[in-house]
Amino acid sequence: MATRNWTLDPAHSDIGFNIKHLVISNVRGSFNVFSGTLTTPQHDNFTNSVFSLLIDVYSIDTNNRDRDEHLKSPDFFNADAFPQIEFKSTDFEHLEGDDYKLTGQLTVKGITKEVTFNVLFGGEAKDGFGIMRAGFEINGIINRNDFDIHASDVTEAGGLVLGEDIKLHANIQFTNDIK
Repeated sequence: MATRNWTLDPAHSDIGFNIKHLVISNVRGSFNVFSGTLTTPQHDNFTNSVFSLLIDVYSIDTNNRDRDEHLKSPDFFNADAFPQIEFKSTDFEHLEGDDYKLTGQLTVKGITKEVTFNVLFGGEAKDGFGIMRAGFEINGIINRNDFDIHASDVTEAGGLVLGEDIKLHANIQFTNDIK
């Protein structure tokens, strides 16, 4: 079967995160500008597909303008020097049912590390315009220290102001205009 090329539909997708703040609650945020592609080597399923995502760091949104500006600064993402976060998959393995494991190279602040995410395949459907769509729910955890995203502050009790684990969650929908 022929390879299929898909394009991420940002109008029907979202990429978010949360991180512990003061060890008592979570701060949630999202990236509002991103793009991506999906290449499926087989026409009838998504095993061994290749995912590629680009995220605009300047689009970070935690519902607090001052915090967002601080996150773009050299203290955290250093958006002026590293304006994009990039993910390129190296493996997309079918586990069972609609469950997959997505492994790839994540680059943040010029640092590339292998990461693995859990994926729930939502299925395929043709929309009212005859465009084929495929949906994926992606979840995982990365350690912010692996990517030099540091906050040196500590609480009065000596705990970190921000947790080390960043929980990532994305609902991604791709389109393919084969009819």
